[in-house]
Parts: sequence; C-alpha cells; structure tokens
Amino acid sequence: MTTLRLILGDQLNPEHSWFSAPDDNAVYVLMEVRQETDYVLHHAQKIIAIFAAMRDFARQLQLEGHRVHYLAIDDPANRQSLPANLDALIAEYSASAFAYQAPDEWRLDQQLADYAKQLAIPGRMVDSEHFYSRRDEAAQLFAERKQWLMEHFYRQMRIRHGVLMSPNGKPLGGQWNFDHDNRKPWPGLPREPADWRGEHDHSALWESIQQAGVASFGEPNAQRFRWPLNRAEAVQQLDDFIAEALPNFGDFEDAMSHRAWRLFHSLLSFALNTKMLNPHEVVAKAAAAHESGRVPLAAAEGFIRQILGWREYVRGVYWANMPGYETQNFFDHHQPLPSWFWTGETKMRCLAHAIGQSLEHAYAHHIQRLMVIGNFALLAGLNPAAVHGWYLGVYIDAFEWVELPNTVGMSQFADGGKLATKPYVSSAAYLDRMSDYCKGCHYDKKARLGERACPFNALYWDFFARNGERLAANPRLGMVYRQLAKMSQEALDAAQGRADEIRTGIEGL
Repeated sequence: MTTLRLILGDQLNPEHSWFSAPDDNAVYVLMEVRQETDYVLHHAQKIIAIFAAMRDFARQLQLEGHRVHYLAIDDPANRQSLPANLDALIAEYSASAFAYQAPDEWRLDQQLADYAKQLAIPGRMVDSEHFYSRRDEAAQLFAERKQWLMEHFYRQMRIRHGVLMSPNGKPLGGQWNFDHDNRKPWPGLPREPADWRGEHDHSALWESIQQAGVASFGEPNAQRFRWPLNRAEAVQQLDDFIAEALPNFGDFEDAMSHRAWRLFHSLLSFALNTKMLNPHEVVAKAAAAHESGRVPLAAAEGFIRQILGWREYVRGVYWANMPGYETQNFFDHHQPLPSWFWTGETKMRCLAHAIGQSLEHAYAHHIQRLMVIGNFALLAGLNPAAVHGWYLGVYIDAFEWVELPNTVGMSQFADGGKLATKPYVSSAAYLDRMSDYCKGCHYDKKARLGERACPFNALYWDFFARNGERLAANPRLGMVYRQLAKMSQEALDAAQGRADEIRTGIEGL
C-alpha cells in the first residue's frame, strides 16, 4: 500500500508533518520539469536556486530514512510535466493513493485538483502548514466592506497572534504603524553590512540546465551563488540579518543607492517563499529582537508588517480574484516593454541601476520594484500583462500568488483599485529625494520639456491628465488634480507632447 506524495519546488519545508517520521509506505516525489521552467521566461538564478534547493531537500529526506524519487531536468525518464511523470510513477510503484500539499498558484491548484479527480486511486490535498491565514481568510474578513485595506487586516493579525502587543491589548509604542518614520534617504552611513550569505558553486547544475535547453535570462553567477540551499542556511541568514541589518532597516527601508544594492534588507523572501523558513519564526525572532533591546520598535514593526501584514494580505487578494486577475487592464495600456528591460541599457540612471541590479542579482527591494521600475511602466503605459510576466520571471522570490497582486494591483493599478487606494507614481522629485540616482544622470531631474528633461516629469502629468475621468474623484489624488487645474493649457499640451515623444522613442531613452 504505497502513497505517492508530491513535493513542489516551493514546498521545501523539512518541518512539515509529513516528515515527522519515516514511512515505508510513502514515496516522496520531486521533479524538475519544463512545465515549470517554461511557463514564463525565468532568471537563470531562479532556476538554479530552486533546483539546487530541491536536490538538497531530497538528499536530506533520504538521509533521514524517507523514500524519495527525484527526477532531474535531464533524466531520460523525465516526461517534463507533472501529470505525465505522476502517471508513470503511480504505475511504477503500484501506488494505492496520491497526495500533495496545497499549491500556492491557481494554475497548479487547478492542474493537480483536476489530475487527482481523474485518478483511479484516491487523491487528496493536505495543508502546506506554512501561512498564518487560510486562502479565503482575507475575503471573509472583508466580505461586508466595499474597500479592502491591508492596514485593517494587519491589525487583526497582530491582535490574533499577539505580535508587538502590550498586556492591555494596545499596540506597543501606542501606534500600529511606524511607516512615516521609515522614509529616510541613505546618506552613506551607517555602512551597508557585509553580505552575510555564504557561497556555493553550482556550475555543474547550471551546465545541465543549459544542456537541457532551458531558456533563461540574467546573470547566472553559478560559481559564486549566494542564495540559500536549505533551511539551515536560511535560519543562519535570518539570524545574521537580525544582528547586522534589522536595527537600521526601519530608517532606510525605502532608500535607494547605486552604491549599495542590499542596504539593510533581509533578502529572506526566497527562503520564505520556498518555505525553508516559516513566517511565524521570522516574525517571532524579529519581535524578540525588539523586546531584548537589540532592534528599535519602528524597525521591527516595519519588517514584521511586510510578513504578517502584506505577505498574508496579498495572498488573500490573489485567491479572491483568481482566475482573471492576471488579465486586468484598468487603464487600457498596451505599450510593449522596451528591449532594455532585458539589458538595463538605458540613459535613465534610476532604471539602469534598478533593472541592472535585477538582472545581476535576481533581486530588487520593494521600492525599486514599485517606485522605479513599476512607476515608469505605469506612466509609460506598458502592458500590465507584459510587466507581470517580466516581474514573475526576473525576481528569485516571485511566485504568482505574491507577485501578481503586487504587480497588477499595487504597481500597475490595473485592477482599478482593488488592492491599492491610489496609483503609486511620481515625478523625478520623489526619486531624487529617496535615492542618489539623479546625480550624474543623462537627464535633468528638474526639467519637464526638452530632450534632456527627465522622462518621469512629463509622463507624470500626462498620466493624470489622460486619466482624469478614472481618477479625479479619488480623494487621495485631490492635491494632484488641484495642481493640474492650475497648469495652463499651453504647459499641459507641451508636457503631453513630450510624453508622446517619450513613448514613441522609448527604445532610445
């Protein structure tokens, strides 16, 4: 009586109850398949990191006495899709049952549910034992409300789980959110900590991926690979982050600099989203660091909000709006992505750095993603589905459940405001305030007109002028539209003319 248990590439949690003790009647299956490498063009480091971690996970299960069947990308027996491989393995092991952990992507959830239904043997889904909340929890919380708000969800989660709460039921420090305190530009001090992550040589794995014909983009950096291989490394990186960077994270979490691509960010999202780490331990350690006096409250709260609040919330938004969320296009934007999204070769210094960093490291922090790359994409009218595909492929931590709402909802406002309360766009002034990108840029951050004027400036006013019917009634945009009303028609026409030139000549920016 053998049960075949499927483990997906983002389900590498050795503390799952499945693995509490070896079971001779269970065979664990992990597979590297073209179905998963090819549904979008992925960054090379993303493919390497997931495959390397899967292989290490399989080895550890075997060392603990579990039965494991692993299909590598170049295995002649690999049929390159989940259903085809499962069919073959169910027959090979004469399996009497099939089980799988709940997938986090709608695509895989549907595929595996349909597959389990048509089997002649029992098939069932079990919980992944990872998240704080159920898939439908956010939808239930907001069932009677017109507007979903992350802040409301976050406060409920803080109360329920007793995170950063005082004995009288009030939030520590007397307020829920210290976001206003966490908006400082980085002047160069304190220094960015040395990279605490170890290195691996994945050259052989990268060679096998290439030999298998898997397409990718970005720098593989296979010989000096920094992303964690397993839970032990991820836990060490969590501890190092709390000791080395979290004390300064709050002040500079929105800051950007061409001199420091990591600054004080944790780089833990890949380990979290592949379930090497669980969010409960990450939140608990950050809270404990504050309680012991090692980390300021604003820093601990800002970091915890990203995990207990935002991460759980966007998952709820994803499941409440799928399928169909990926096709939302509120502004009817259809401009193709310029080729420099795959090279970083643009004269706009902010985009050259943010995209270049993404290509080199498969990572950019949330403000680079939102207020540099996403900001430009929205102002320039890039197709949100194409933007989604790029974000999903380029970032090592991008899995659709978390990336899609962040891109389509938060970054591109393509859902018309289901996730964000306003479009997150800016002129060059914000970028100059929060970064050093504008210094030495080809473009003039203060100019709106002319070939050397920063493209963000004309595009910003053109965006709001074009979308007045859609946005003018939004109370959070009242000041923008009051400023627009004061602009002369001649000045507005000139700005919109410059914006048209930018879109037409986008390849040469």
